[in-house]
Amino acid sequence: MTDISSCASASTVRRPDVLSESSRRGAEGPARRERDLLGEVTLPPGALWGVHTQRACENFPISGTPVGAFAELVEALVTVKRAAARANLELGYLDAQRARAIDAACARILADPAYRAHFVVDAMQGGAGTSTNMNANEVIANVALEVLGQKPGDYAFIHPNDHVNMAQSTNDVYPTALRLGLWLAVDPLVAALEALAAALGDRADAFATILKVGRTQLRDAVPMTLGQEFRAFQTAIRTEINSLKTHARAFGQISLGGTAIGTGLNTDPRYAGAAVAQLRELTGRPLSSAPDLIEATSDVGVFVLFSGVLKRLALKLSKMSSDLRLLSSGPRAGLGEIVLPAVQAGSSIMPGKVNPVIPEAVNQVAYLVAGHDLTVTMCADGGQLQLNAFEPMIGYCLFSSISTLRAAINILTTRCVAGITADTARCQHLSDINIGIVTALVPVLGYDRCAAIAKRALAEQRTVVDLIVEEKYLSREELATLLRPEALTRPNLHGQAG
Repeated sequence: MTDISSCASASTVRRPDVLSESSRRGAEGPARRERDLLGEVTLPPGALWGVHTQRACENFPISGTPVGAFAELVEALVTVKRAAARANLELGYLDAQRARAIDAACARILADPAYRAHFVVDAMQGGAGTSTNMNANEVIANVALEVLGQKPGDYAFIHPNDHVNMAQSTNDVYPTALRLGLWLAVDPLVAALEALAAALGDRADAFATILKVGRTQLRDAVPMTLGQEFRAFQTAIRTEINSLKTHARAFGQISLGGTAIGTGLNTDPRYAGAAVAQLRELTGRPLSSAPDLIEATSDVGVFVLFSGVLKRLALKLSKMSSDLRLLSSGPRAGLGEIVLPAVQAGSSIMPGKVNPVIPEAVNQVAYLVAGHDLTVTMCADGGQLQLNAFEPMIGYCLFSSISTLRAAINILTTRCVAGITADTARCQHLSDINIGIVTALVPVLGYDRCAAIAKRALAEQRTVVDLIVEEKYLSREELATLLRPEALTRPNLHGQAG
């Protein structure tokens, strides 16, 4: 296959490995030249982008991650352009031939993931997203030219700015695409979390009757079941699923139609409503125009809030992963209450060692997401007057956080949680010697007497039960009733065990 990945010789941008059939045919032809106000530029054979994209590749070889790596962002950009073309046709500003060619081009790009290979500008860029917007304009224009049987670059027929970008500015298109793209990206993230919650629920059911030691501040506390511990993990994940869904709805308020600074310059007064209506129909999502397009053009508050939601999710995943590491620690000298699936050898020097590598990976992803949240916060603070120029970095951080979290959640579910087993004997042993069970006897024996028993049990390395029987406070039969598992883990309506 002909390689067109060299958007610019200085670029290190990674791109998808496959090209559409039309792109492969184009790659066999000669390189073409395009001109802008700075002069001429040579484009690689088969490139569906144009001069503005090429210059952006030369200017921003920064992260190595192209816009095309974020599938939902490309989908959103193309869908926004499609909605704009339909609105301009509806209002009589774009002729039917061009509008239908642009519409068909957008449909092709959306249907064939290989076209993402042509969304080549680095996701980290200056210019408030202009490079990304022009990359979309140029690719759509050249695919539309293919639809009409014309050659790429013959912009007299369909022009990236005059036709594809009609009644638009980067400053309303890019923020709208970010919002829509992030909303789209939430769906697979939620699906990954639903699978994790189901796996945790399955483990909770399997461990429902296994009594174990609860712990606070890394010290022995009152008893619980291992099932209750995993059910709490599941509840935490389901809470985050609901939070993601709730906060994602805020992306439905968009600034499309505001153009450069929210005043709607160069648009028909009916355009904003028409474009939003078309976008709503294309996406099936409850999109609406922001009440103040000038304010909405400069505001990035919704991204800050959503970044915080992602951070909270990440930290809950990290806490759970740390708990799994602690609960599985050992195998001989740690807690050892659960056994994580062994997925790889753990040491190059210690034979037989197996490490909790999957939870460790999730911890690190969580720390990355927390760092991205700080970056989003600083970018939000850096906006001035009618525009925030740092939205590309905001988008990079949020899309990266979502994709990395999704991947981490998937491996946590399939390569760790689903295969966790309990060491029932170890849980029983630790429960038998747990001094914390004396707490359940406070309503019967009183706090001071129980405290004295606990102190002796620890000092003499004896069990609470043996000492209470020895002191003739209670019989073994009475203790068996008071300390039965259901009494310890499911208190009655009066809030007391028994």
